[in-house]
Amino acid sequence: MRRLAAAVLLAFGALAASPAAADDAAQRIYEAECAVCHGKDRLGGIGPALLPENLGRLRRGEAAKVIASGREATQMPGFSGRLAPEEIERLAAFVMTPLPAMPRWEMGEIAASRTLFADPDRRPAAPRFAADPLNLFVVVESGDHHVTVLDGERFEPLARFPSRFALHGGPKFSPDGRFVYFVSRDGWVTKYDLYALEVVVETRAGINARNIALSGDGKVVAVANYLPHTLVLLDAHDLSPMKVIEARDARGTTSSRVSAVYQAARRKSFIVALKDVPELWEVFYEEDPPKVYAGFVHSYEKGMTEGLAEKGRFPVRRIRLDEPLDDFFFDPAYRNLVGSSRDGGRGVVVNLDVGRPIAAIDLPGLPHLGSGIAFEHDGRWMMATPHLKEGALSVIDLETWAVVKRIATPGPGFFLRGHQNTPYVWADVFMGKPNDSLQIIDTRSLEIVRTLTPSPGKTAGHVEFTRDGRYALVSVWDMEGALVVYDAATFEEVKRLPMKKPSGKYNVYNKISLSPGTSH
Repeated sequence: MRRLAAAVLLAFGALAASPAAADDAAQRIYEAECAVCHGKDRLGGIGPALLPENLGRLRRGEAAKVIASGREATQMPGFSGRLAPEEIERLAAFVMTPLPAMPRWEMGEIAASRTLFADPDRRPAAPRFAADPLNLFVVVESGDHHVTVLDGERFEPLARFPSRFALHGGPKFSPDGRFVYFVSRDGWVTKYDLYALEVVVETRAGINARNIALSGDGKVVAVANYLPHTLVLLDAHDLSPMKVIEARDARGTTSSRVSAVYQAARRKSFIVALKDVPELWEVFYEEDPPKVYAGFVHSYEKGMTEGLAEKGRFPVRRIRLDEPLDDFFFDPAYRNLVGSSRDGGRGVVVNLDVGRPIAAIDLPGLPHLGSGIAFEHDGRWMMATPHLKEGALSVIDLETWAVVKRIATPGPGFFLRGHQNTPYVWADVFMGKPNDSLQIIDTRSLEIVRTLTPSPGKTAGHVEFTRDGRYALVSVWDMEGALVVYDAATFEEVKRLPMKKPSGKYNVYNKISLSPGTSH
């Protein structure tokens, strides 16, 4: 990248100022100077992919600022001293331009990308530390692209290691809590050994990935991809590719981005959300799906064969919808899911046993169902969800699907967390102005009983509880941020650990036990 500045000056000075000429020049400069780090076709390598889909919410103007000033805590230098403002704008436009065609990333490319850092067959028998291995926290520090492994009893770091650029979708733990799997926006899946505190293996499963899921038996990693339009299945042991499923509608005519994949351990399947076609997929990971399906309302032959997209290993059951759904919440039994419609004005309840929608819920304000949690209230199971465009929490009865109450908050929220050993739910106002406070809701009265402000003027969010629910950990989402530990009963601050923009933290036990107070 260091020779990029001079090359861009020469190229743009020598060519006419037409958009086509500028694009051609930028393409040639990129191939000569940048491909070694970012890939021949901007698909990524040592550095991240330079595609609009992979750069997240980065706008063209913000991309120009990164080119001019560099990016903190990375090897990306600033070019403001070498490039004129108009040249920086042209380069920003180039990297924010979509590829002309869908990139290919199939079994061969996936297999070739796999890198072993440690022998997956020779793992230590016990943890290399004295802390409770089921009460560890994995903390994603997005500010400088690192992950901290935190002792959930003493609140002291056990390890800190660099991650891939822009981890996405939340890590997933093996059923015994031994391993944790991450995915980056660039599609890199990383397996990390929490006993040995080391990376075991990495594989690139796609070009732009949304999230991953781990099968209930811990044997299969499923990867949802925007680019290309695929669901990828990896062997969880060594991340070798098992199968690539192209995401198309039932007729095979319309291709779709895969917006998310979720594990449904009690069903021995993955639930797959499609962005562009009105279908929901259930992908079975056991060798013999009829045995899995035998206890459901319909038999395999009557209820599933018609919707079976592909037989053999990992058969796909299609559930037809009226419109594409995103951002799901599952009830504790995994019989029903609630998905949000694209306009964000309602929730649709899909019964997975019968394979069709059974109810609709009026949920204006774009509900963030992926952060929904479940709890008991007056002897009945409820779910609660924040809203991304409205300062409110919706509480929904999981039997009648009626909205029991809307709790007004100071602003739109993103995360919601609870724990089975505490009567309180913690909600942020991550999307609000200001967004530095947390609201504590009593599940018995469904009222806000306390407001906390960990760091005035700095974004607060993503609460997670310790294994026993005694402490709540809160992220102060800032480059000079912190992880703040609160007593979950008294709401008093216990400890504060400086961190670089901690975007999320995940407790091993709460995740593997499918705690109703956290997302799965």
